[in-house]
Amino acid sequence: MTTTFADLFERAAEYDVSAEAVNAALVERRSASGDDSGTTTEVASDVSDTDDLPPVDRDPSPARVVADADVLAADLLVGGPAREALDALRSHAWTTLVASDPLLDDAEAVVASLADDGLAADWRGAVEAWREPVAQPAADHPALASAYRGGAMQVVSLDPSLTGPQAAAGLRNRMPVSVREPRAFATVFSPARLYPEAVGGEYPGPDRDPRSMEPVDIGTDRHPGEDQHR
Repeated sequence: MTTTFADLFERAAEYDVSAEAVNAALVERRSASGDDSGTTTEVASDVSDTDDLPPVDRDPSPARVVADADVLAADLLVGGPAREALDALRSHAWTTLVASDPLLDDAEAVVASLADDGLAADWRGAVEAWREPVAQPAADHPALASAYRGGAMQVVSLDPSLTGPQAAAGLRNRMPVSVREPRAFATVFSPARLYPEAVGGEYPGPDRDPRSMEPVDIGTDRHPGEDQHR
């Protein structure tokens, strides 16, 4: 039986985890692996071209979004703004979550360290079925590399070194991407405004249940999954 996000969120509610704990666990994970790119403000240097991977040939799109490992883990373990931000993506089949394997490795490790291995493994299976995979150079920052190589124009992160003005200035001439905290992303991400550009035509409303990822009748007035939100 497929594990749904509803199942995962119910199991994760057993753990008392804060967004600060998630962020600290990710910093520790990336520091221990020798990757200090999660704390640098020189973010432009954390995205590289390489002959070892296929060339980047996808046109960037604001409907393609990267959630950093801290946001993915917070979505599961904390809820709040991280879940609100990702619910906006889960509710629309025409949006795409882009993530490299190293990015998911980081998030899975954070979940395992703050919860348990079983929950982390089941979460990984659910996210694997949702995300679009992208390869990245080993030395690159997982979120920025996923955005660059996956044509994502938006990154959601809890890392202040990525969401601050210095990071924005460093990225501006390197790649067309905006990096926002979950609350800011949830505020500015407008499916109704984005739909005509990304798909075409009039926005019909959410077309997928954010808890089961199953299609819903977009003719109904009820928001999919609205009675399942924590």
